[in-house]
Amino acid sequence: MIWQFSSGGLYAITDSHLIPPGELVDRVAAAIRGGAAVIQYRNKSSNHEDRQQQAAALALLCHEHDIPLIINDDVALAAAVGASGVHLGQSDSSVRSARDALGASAIIGVSCYNALERAVEAVSEGADYVAFGRFFPSQSKPDAVTADPELLGQARQCLRVPVVAIGGITPENGQTLVTAGAHMLAAIHGVFGQADTEAAARRYAELFTQCQE
Repeated sequence: MIWQFSSGGLYAITDSHLIPPGELVDRVAAAIRGGAAVIQYRNKSSNHEDRQQQAAALALLCHEHDIPLIINDDVALAAAVGASGVHLGQSDSSVRSARDALGASAIIGVSCYNALERAVEAVSEGADYVAFGRFFPSQSKPDAVTADPELLGQARQCLRVPVVAIGGITPENGQTLVTAGAHMLAAIHGVFGQADTEAAARRYAELFTQCQE
């Protein structure tokens, strides 16, 4: 699968605290109907067996819709369920070791927080996209470092990979980040913390439609 960023889009991230286990697949399916272009499976609380079952179900769903499923932090789980790739944080596996485990076609993303130099290094090691943030106060990571929107434009000028913005992004404030240079907007609570997941996802997706008009 080739990950296309030409039109940008919503990068929706699951959260086990926001989605009851029995609703995970249905809620992600609703996000996809709303226009989510990428799904990241993020679960910090369940046991290994549950996480593998959930990730496998999402891998099947995303494959049916021809969109990438990215696994947060866990290279072994990504390999086990045949996910499209993995997202790595500062204390996770290196890009090179993830590539060795998942293969040349895997999508490997790296959290770069507010550090352009970390992004440059990640891309030199073979990262397929980089993520910056948080840009606004975040319910998921309230203590995360703050990034300046200007960083998005700087990254686009010097890197030839997609740039993802994350952290407290809503449909109301997201447009400023798209204008600043974000290829994609990542959201957790803004999608899966809302009563109507499909409608919430659509509001993010429409930001990119507006940019094309």
